[in-house]
Amino acid sequence: MNALRDRLWRPACWLLLALCLCQGPALAQSNATERQVKAAYLYKFAGFVEWPDGAFARPDSPLLIGIAGNDALAEQAEQIIAGRSINGHPLAVRRVRRGDALEGVHILFVGAMDRPGMGELLATARAQSVLTVSDVDEATELGCMVHFVVADDRLRFEVALKNVTPTRLRISARMLAAAYRVQGATS
Repeated sequence: MNALRDRLWRPACWLLLALCLCQGPALAQSNATERQVKAAYLYKFAGFVEWPDGAFARPDSPLLIGIAGNDALAEQAEQIIAGRSINGHPLAVRRVRRGDALEGVHILFVGAMDRPGMGELLATARAQSVLTVSDVDEATELGCMVHFVVADDRLRFEVALKNVTPTRLRISARMLAAAYRVQGATS
C-alpha cells in the first residue's frame, strides 16, 4: 500500500509544482496589469478634482502625484503620465516616505505600510487639501478619500465623501458616477 501511495504521491507533487511554476508569470502579469490600471486611474482622477485657490503656485505649476508604499506603482505612473498635463498643469510623480513633507503634492497614493505611518501621511494630506487614494482595506477608516477595490474581477474605486467634505476639494459628479460605491458625507 505504501509503494502504491508513493508512486501516486510523487507524480501528483510534481504536477502541483509545475502548475505553481506556470501560474507565477500569470500572477506577475496580473499584478502588472493592476498597477497599470491604478496608475491610469491616478492620472484620470486629476481631471475630475478641483483644488482650492492657492493649491498651485502658478497657473503652469505641476500637478504632483505622490506615491508612498509602492515603488512599482510609482514607476508605472511615471511612464503613463510622461509628457501629459491636466488643465495646463504638467503631471509629475514623487515617491513619498513616512515623515516627508507633502508640500506641492495634489494626489497622494498610500500603499502597504504600517498603520501609524499610513495614519500620519493621511492626516498630513487632509490638512493640505490633498486627494488621498489607497488600496489598503483600512485606509478609509483612517481618512482616505478614494479606495481601490476589486469587484466582479475588475479594479474599481470607492469614494468616501465623509473624508472629502472636511477638505476644500471638489470631486466632480462624473467621477462620483463612475465610482463603484460612494459613501455618503454622514455615513
